[in-house]
Amino acid sequence: MPYISLRVAGKLTREQKAAIAKEFSDTLERIAKKPKESTYLVFDEVERENWAKGAELLG
Repeated sequence: MPYISLRVAGKLTREQKAAIAKEFSDTLERIAKKPKESTYLVFDEVERENWAKGAELLG
């Protein structure tokens, strides 16, 4: 059972999440031979103000 944890800065739409889940599941099925029905994906949406790159806050 593949488990993917995806952390992103900001919010994604439901449509974006669906497209990402499809791409990740398709890739694991094609390359790792894991049935897409067994793939779990968790989206962790973090407010941009809680992210920094180097010394700069993103939000």
